[in-house]
Amino acid sequence: MQLILSTLEKLKKHRFLFEELVKRDFKKKYKRTVLGMFWSLLSPLFMLSVMALVFTQFFGRSTPHYIVYMFAGNLVYSYFKDATSGGMGSLIANAGIFTKVNVPKYLFLLSRNVSSLINFGLTLVVFFIFVAADGLPFTWKFLCLLYPIACLVVFNIGVGLILSALYVVFKDIQYLYDIFTLALMYFSAIFYNIEAYDLHFRYLFYANPVFVYIRYFRKIVIDGAIPHPMFHVLCAFYALAALLIGGFIYRKYNYRFLYYV
Repeated sequence: MQLILSTLEKLKKHRFLFEELVKRDFKKKYKRTVLGMFWSLLSPLFMLSVMALVFTQFFGRSTPHYIVYMFAGNLVYSYFKDATSGGMGSLIANAGIFTKVNVPKYLFLLSRNVSSLINFGLTLVVFFIFVAADGLPFTWKFLCLLYPIACLVVFNIGVGLILSALYVVFKDIQYLYDIFTLALMYFSAIFYNIEAYDLHFRYLFYANPVFVYIRYFRKIVIDGAIPHPMFHVLCAFYALAALLIGGFIYRKYNYRFLYYV
């Protein structure tokens, strides 16, 4: 609790810098593009269209509301990948600032995560439009989506802390992470249903935090049911575990970062 209060106090102290970093990260992503922030909406739609065209005939026949099913998976996975991949380079990209001014280094990671969260929020609006178009009812249970989103935000920050620290001293991590996220996409059941697999094999999917968050989304939106309490435990466990590990690395190696940038 003391650590959380200390972090919030530092964020308040450096509020202006944090706001400017968020604005810079968001504008930088769409700099010199004609459509600007509309790419936040068009990019997932293009990806969804391609995936629907390729996989509908293979997996869509046996999966109800397949487009929404696939969109939910792509939505969560894309947010995770964007936040963590961007967060990985946040320290190196801002080395010119923290080597000259004494500011909390996690500030740059948090600003990058807020920028990704804004993109996620815009795409989420489009997702709900697809949900309505597919005839799925909006119920009070949709409010429960705030829980996995909050856990996912914390999880992304934790993973980002780990990656950004590793990237400072081990540049090859960016190439390894590209391979990892590609494998993770296929292991997250974005475009296929795990019900086709043996029960014991299905349990392996729950070792993947991204799949757990995707599954929670689908349970609420498509099944109209609140997930089993174990889902809530897993969501919180993965989020807190990532944050604690990332926070430990930053606290222990905070001053050593200066020697590598």
